[in-house]
Amino acid sequence: MTSNYEQRILEIGAQARNAARALARTATAKKNAALLAAADQIERSSERILAANEADMKSATASGLFSAMLDRLRLDSARLSAMAKSIRQVAALPDPVGSIIREWDRGDGLEFAKVRVPIGVIGIIYESRPNVTSDAASLCVKTGNAVVLRGGSESLGSNLAIAEALREGCIQTGITPDAIQIIDLTDRGAVRAMAEMDQYIDLIIPRGGKELIETVAKLARMPVIKHYDGICHIYVDRAADLSMAQSIVINAKCQRPSVCNAVETLLIHRDVAHAFLPSCGHALQERRVELRGDEKTRAILGRHIALATEEDWRTEYLDLILSIRIVDSLEQAVEHIETYGSHHTDAVVTEDEAVAQAFLRDVDSSAVFWNASTRFNDGGEFGFGAEIGISTNRLHARGPMALEELTTYKYVVRGKGHIRS
Repeated sequence: MTSNYEQRILEIGAQARNAARALARTATAKKNAALLAAADQIERSSERILAANEADMKSATASGLFSAMLDRLRLDSARLSAMAKSIRQVAALPDPVGSIIREWDRGDGLEFAKVRVPIGVIGIIYESRPNVTSDAASLCVKTGNAVVLRGGSESLGSNLAIAEALREGCIQTGITPDAIQIIDLTDRGAVRAMAEMDQYIDLIIPRGGKELIETVAKLARMPVIKHYDGICHIYVDRAADLSMAQSIVINAKCQRPSVCNAVETLLIHRDVAHAFLPSCGHALQERRVELRGDEKTRAILGRHIALATEEDWRTEYLDLILSIRIVDSLEQAVEHIETYGSHHTDAVVTEDEAVAQAFLRDVDSSAVFWNASTRFNDGGEFGFGAEIGISTNRLHARGPMALEELTTYKYVVRGKGHIRS
């Protein structure tokens, strides 16, 4: 027997499927107009959205939600303005739908083209971050996909207020608001119902803690785009500019420690450890970062530094905590990353181009950086306008997922009465 909430979710899925068919035929100009109207509506609705978020924050704080999740949940005027700006950036980007990936002919007049098309209906299951509501919806509308959103109970009021503004933008420009669906049910069974609804949802993307992602990956009957952890590393090479390295490490750890592209482990070549660690360690501690190091690190910084355990190397802290290891070589740094990392984001700081190229080649992560903070692994920073998530999958998308990653393709073949012999 189908429960009431399961029936409701099936109805949402059916509405999204119908909307996706219509949206797939919608002209780029009309989709862009809907996005611009949605951005305007976000700004006009700022008072209501912020009030809803304040109520969510109070409830989440009272329930003991940990600090990293509270930071992700929090909205303010600046974050709301960034949300509207991101929607406008998506509207300004080229529409990938209908673009030709490749075309050729066989020499007998039969013509082939590989053409980008929408995926259909995208399901997003996420925790805490209300900006996902806006980012996911804007990217999906731009690419002609309907979206079914299911946020966490801690952010329900914020998500509903944002979704209402986005749907209003669609209504104002003649696009069915059913293209943006949000599940307002907090029952945990809603996750299972979405994951099993492969008759309506073509791709599902979980964003949140490891437990959520593992649950969705286990239950889903459709493809899943995911990353379990953001265990990100910075390797400071013996040929590094140490002032640059310190600046990069502090930014990567402290600028926003609660996000998946913040650095969690610092690797330092032994030849520069004594020159680099005292200054960088002091600067980190001034910013309230708890340091956990191997024995070589503790010998330099002092025994008051906690000894890093095997578990530390495998931990995504999402907090002002940093594990540190001194390594003997680039090869040992790469081996550490490949052993303990999550294939999310890793960086090398060095002035030696050969070392940099070896690191960029040998570290198998979705994004690798040379002399830049791991915090740049973000769709907005890549120029994508927004992102629907960062994938550590190898298929079909990897790294920040934006417009192109929300399309698939079909082959269009044009003949002149051709028959196969």
